[in-house]
Amino acid sequence: MNQWICLSVLLSAGSLASAQATEALSERDFLAEVPLVLSVSRLPQRLDDTPGAVTVIDRDMIRLSGARDVADLLRLVPGFQTSMSFESIAPQATYHGGFNSYSNRMQVLVDGRSVYSPYFIGSVEPGLQTVAMDDIERIEVLRGSNSAAYGARAFLGVINIVTRDPVDTLGTQVSVSAGDNAIRDARASLGWNTHTGNFRLGLDRRSDAGLAGSNGENRIDRFNLRADLRPTGADEIQLRMGLMSLNAGKGSSDRADNLTRDTRYGASYLQLDWRRSLGQDQDLALSYSHGHETYDDAFPYSLQAFGINGSVAIDSSGASRSNVLSLQHTWRQNAQLRMVWGAELRREEVVSKPVYNRDDALVTQFSRLFGNVEWRPENDLVLNAGVMAEKSGTAGSRMAPRLMLNWHLTQGHTLRVGASRAYRPASNYEQFADVRYSWNGHLLEVSTLASGKVQAESVLARELGYLGAWPKQGLNLDVRAFHERVDDFITQVNTTRPKDYANNENFSIHGIEYQLKWQPWSGTRLAFNQAYLNFSLIDHGIENGVVVSYGSARPAPKLASTLSWFQKLPGKLDLSILHQDSGTMTPQRTGPDHQVAMTRTDVRLATPLRLGAQRGELALVWQNLGSPYPDADPAYAFQRRVFVTVRINQ
Repeated sequence: MNQWICLSVLLSAGSLASAQATEALSERDFLAEVPLVLSVSRLPQRLDDTPGAVTVIDRDMIRLSGARDVADLLRLVPGFQTSMSFESIAPQATYHGGFNSYSNRMQVLVDGRSVYSPYFIGSVEPGLQTVAMDDIERIEVLRGSNSAAYGARAFLGVINIVTRDPVDTLGTQVSVSAGDNAIRDARASLGWNTHTGNFRLGLDRRSDAGLAGSNGENRIDRFNLRADLRPTGADEIQLRMGLMSLNAGKGSSDRADNLTRDTRYGASYLQLDWRRSLGQDQDLALSYSHGHETYDDAFPYSLQAFGINGSVAIDSSGASRSNVLSLQHTWRQNAQLRMVWGAELRREEVVSKPVYNRDDALVTQFSRLFGNVEWRPENDLVLNAGVMAEKSGTAGSRMAPRLMLNWHLTQGHTLRVGASRAYRPASNYEQFADVRYSWNGHLLEVSTLASGKVQAESVLARELGYLGAWPKQGLNLDVRAFHERVDDFITQVNTTRPKDYANNENFSIHGIEYQLKWQPWSGTRLAFNQAYLNFSLIDHGIENGVVVSYGSARPAPKLASTLSWFQKLPGKLDLSILHQDSGTMTPQRTGPDHQVAMTRTDVRLATPLRLGAQRGELALVWQNLGSPYPDADPAYAFQRRVFVTVRINQ
């Protein structure tokens, strides 16, 4: 990975004196005061050159936060809402609202590989669980639409999870966590190197009793392998593969169509990346990935409505497969002009007789052409122009353009202005769902019957941003003011069954969000984030009624604030205090009468361990010192949790 980064930085910064200068670059370049990011335009860029607002969560913050899950960590990003519920398969995260059953308007990447779920309506929830927290180097979060670089799923944002270089995890690493709420986590990894490359093998488990009010006992088991190979001086090959098994309690005793039971989600992936240096000013990258997911869910369906005391098992299981092939060429003409362009082919297959009432697979094929040009007409101006041409087998062709201008006012101060257009075609479920409950050949109910009339959603996003740095004062400020107009928003029509989907709403989201980082003295780091959101209904064409909508409710709090304090104490102790206060919101999946708010404080205290040649850390974490709060649904609450984590490195 480091060699890829070095080559990319070469293309970004211009000619370097020698190959020795290239080798001197490392991951630290991405964690400097103005870090480099990889996932905005597909070009490696300084944070003040990117065509969008980016939050970088580095390795240190991941460790100090005490978070056990990526979704829980993302609540520290301005504009994000998160849920730790497993009711929709796994904890989820959304940007600027949208807590329906599955969050499907963001793109999640793991080392550049898209991990959204074709089976679960494009949901990002299982993808957020792909790797263990200890395997993550950093998380880059683009706050805003990025379909110009990554296609339809990047409708309202991109999360890129970058795993740690095997060079940084050589040897044996073991960690265990135990505490309240039946928390029992364990991880073991082994890293080694040979003359052919560097390798890491990891196994881990995350388990607890779930949220209060839910049918809990949630467990995630993961296996991940990463191999970085260097067959020649000009080539680099990276191989990644993994398995995940997610077992979760689901359902409620008072709902005939969603009674309590255990479910299982399984996923596997293979990713192969090859990159060749074509010289100092260009490189070529070829990538292939395969994903497979299975879902097993047989829930009891009450027959009381038919005058029968009892229930029958209703199967809603299924599977999906995806294959993706992409080619990317990066080229630098001179210090003023760089570009990246490429193509991608994606094929998805979804099979589920219970969900689609058919035996054959639903097949969707995507073909994409993308490109981004970074041009510096003047030393203090950076123009990014990008576009994605995308063709879907079910939704036709679309163009997603973006234009952004960054003006470096003075050293350390940048103004950014621009706009982008994005589309999200309806998922297979929103178009073709045909969910029927049957018993002994008798039809009990048609739960969902999609008409197939939904059109693609669209968003026109405009933003004004500012990045400021005051090194002497230890201050950094990132501000984003935005206006996002969403047309043809897809909502579920379900006043009466069967449910259907329709393009029922046009609305706008506008507001401002900022993140302030301050290091007043050595050993102290403070971060304060706020997001102010306002929703304005433009048009609402109700057909047979809808559960709840962006226009008739508030899918995100009007004001949400987060304060983080990381303090080095005497004796090499680490103290972390994280406080979040979010105003009232109405989760889209519940109804207009259900409102939730969140106030939460976490504390972490850690001390280093040294046992002979072995080093590690002992940490005590208190999550949610206050009262239990509703977790995206009034029926479920996040309680206080106290647990201990021990890490040993050899």
